[in-house]
Formats: sequence, C-alpha cells, structure tokens
Amino acid sequence: MLQLGITALLAFYVAWNLGANDVANAMGTSVGSKAVSLKQALIIAGVLEFTGAVLFGDRVSETLATEIVNPALFATQPQLLLIGMMSVLLACGLWLQIATSRGFPVSSSHAVVGAIAGFSCVAIGTDAIDWSSIGTITIAWVVTPLVSGAIAALFYSIIKRWILEQNDPLQQLYEWIPWLSSALLAVFGVIVLPAVSQPIYRFLQQRLGVNIPAHDLPLLFGVCAAVGLTIISWRQLDARVIDQSKIQNPVESQLAKFQLLSACFVAFAHGSNDVGNAIAPLAAINYIYLTGTVPINGITIPLWILTLGGVGIVSGLAVWGKKVIATIGEGIIPLQPSAGFCAELATATTILLASRFGLPVSTSHALVGGVVGIGIVQGSKHIKFKTVQGILLAWLITVPAGAILGAGIFAIMRILNT
Repeated sequence: MLQLGITALLAFYVAWNLGANDVANAMGTSVGSKAVSLKQALIIAGVLEFTGAVLFGDRVSETLATEIVNPALFATQPQLLLIGMMSVLLACGLWLQIATSRGFPVSSSHAVVGAIAGFSCVAIGTDAIDWSSIGTITIAWVVTPLVSGAIAALFYSIIKRWILEQNDPLQQLYEWIPWLSSALLAVFGVIVLPAVSQPIYRFLQQRLGVNIPAHDLPLLFGVCAAVGLTIISWRQLDARVIDQSKIQNPVESQLAKFQLLSACFVAFAHGSNDVGNAIAPLAAINYIYLTGTVPINGITIPLWILTLGGVGIVSGLAVWGKKVIATIGEGIIPLQPSAGFCAELATATTILLASRFGLPVSTSHALVGGVVGIGIVQGSKHIKFKTVQGILLAWLITVPAGAILGAGIFAIMRILNT
C-alpha cells in the first residue's frame, strides 16, 4: 500500500510538471494575442483540462500503460514492471521540470515513451519493447505538426483572403460568422458529443421509451450550439460597431472571442490526451497491486487515477505555467486574434482526432506547427527562427533524455530493491 501511495505522489508530480509545461499549449496564443489575461487563462484552462482528463483521458492512458512495452515478458516478474513504471514517473517529472525552468514547451509524450523504452531495455532487453507501437507513435509525432500547420495555414488563408483583406471586412465577418461557428463546433462536436450524449440517449431509450438513431442527438446539440453561437456573435459584433470608442478593430475583437472558445477546446483536448503521460504508469502499478499480475489484455483506468491526474495538471498550471505561456504566445510570431484562432482550431482538431484513436501525440508539436503554418502564410520574415530552433532542439533531445533518465533511475531502484 505504501508503494502505491508513493507512486500516486510521483504521478501527481508528473501531472504537476505537465500542467506547468504543456498547458501553455492551450492558452499561450490567447494570452499572446491579448484575447484573455494570464489570470483568466489559468482559470479557464484549469477547469477544462480537468474535465477533459476525467472524461476522455482513459484511452491514451491505456495505450501508454500496455502497448509501448510488451507486458507478457514481465508476466513472471510483475515487481520488475512495477519498479520500471515508478522510474518512468520520476524520469518524466524531472525532465519536464528542467524544461519548464528553461521555458521550453517540450513533449511529455516523448518523455514518457522514452523513459518506458529506457527502463525496458535495462530490465529485459530490446525485445521488451513493442517496436510496432513505437513506430506508430513516432509517425504520429512527425505528422502532428505537419497536419496542424497545414490546417492552420488553410484556415488562416481563408480568413485572410475573404475577411481581413476585403474592402469591407466587417460585412464579410457578418457573412462568415455562421461558417466559423459551424467549423469551430464541428471540430469539438464530432469527436466529443457522441460520448457526452450517450447518457441522455440511454435515458430517453430506457426510461421514456423513445427510440431515435444514436447519431441524431449529437447532430441536434451541434446544430443548436452553432445557431446559438452565431446569434450571440452577431449581437456582440453589433455592440462593438455601435461603441467604436473602446474598440479600435471590431473584426479582430470579435475573432478574439472565437479564439478564446477554440482555446477552451484545446485545453479540453490536451487534458483528454496528455493526462495519460502522467497516470499510465500509475494505472499499470495499481493493476499489479490489485491483481498480482501484469496488464496483458488492456486495462481499465479507475476514476480516482484520472482525477488525480486532472488535479495535478491544474495545480502545476496555476503555480508554474507562466514561462512556457510566454514562449508559445509571444516567442514564435506576433499574434493577432485571427491568427491565434486558426492556430488553436488546428491544434484542437489534430489532438482530439489523435485522442479518439488513442495516440499519445504531442500537443506542443501541434500548436507550434499551427503557429509556424500561419507564419508561413504571413511571410517567413515574421517567424522568429531562433525560438523555433530552440523548441525543435528540446523536442529532439526529449526522447533520449527520457530514455537515459528512465534507464538510470530504474537501475538504481532495482539495486536498492534487492
């Protein structure tokens, strides 16, 4: 029981560092474009990160807990896997803390996968690693910034061409608001609403005897939300046009509202995907503690573990999140709300899709790729390549750093445990 308690504290430590580093991906562009204050960003991200972690964090956690290392090889010695997962938590937490102190938005996914691979090689050898899973995840890492960058560039090109560069951008925004609302809510709704609407669907079917197709409820909720957002946005835009004394650019000011909403989706997406990096080792250890065996055929993530991860993320964000927010929000390109909105929407699209398929992709890859994609559309002179180079270097060394730390800490812990 003491060992499980110590592991839970280590998982909380990793989640804390994850919140301090990775949550900047959700709110960095919103703070950088002045859509929200830092205090507001911390509160909004905290609530949505926690919600995403608890509701959708189990899929990626299961992948990390059972598919990176071949658990069957540890079947006769579950204690070895337990020590290994503890070393993974400590290695990941230390690396994230080092990166956060430097202000680098590194990938916690890289750190965890590297640490798992590192301890597995020391424990049993390279045969312990499921190289096909490693290959799939690595491809996802490479593709993530490219996909996010392409989506962001496409969205920004459309907004730039059909709204910002028109003779009457205000009128154009009026006409485009329904489409922007639909695009924004479609990204979130297609992936999240089917799961969220399931309890209502079961209530209608079992309690009221109402039988409707399962996909009709998500569609209904999505349409209502898009219509509601459109009407609210039109009214806000009318108010800004009337009161020009306080707002110099009503188009960018209104797009700032869309950016904030898209940032909320990124926070939710990040919580659903990256919480697995903190709690997957704890879930594996909890399984070993309860059953005395290793998780070979998948694993169910208990609610208390998801909650622990969510609380840890929020705590780290509140205390240490400022440095990386500054790097993402201001260090790559100067951001207007229109550009920030496109970067956030592209990131949310990429990460929510990855979470749907259980892939532990990097949120920082997605957002940096989105911001750079917008910079390319604006012109490469706007990109601060020195900052991008520093981020890329941090990305490249994270996997080997995680592997070395994981292997070293495991070797020490195994000696101490004998």
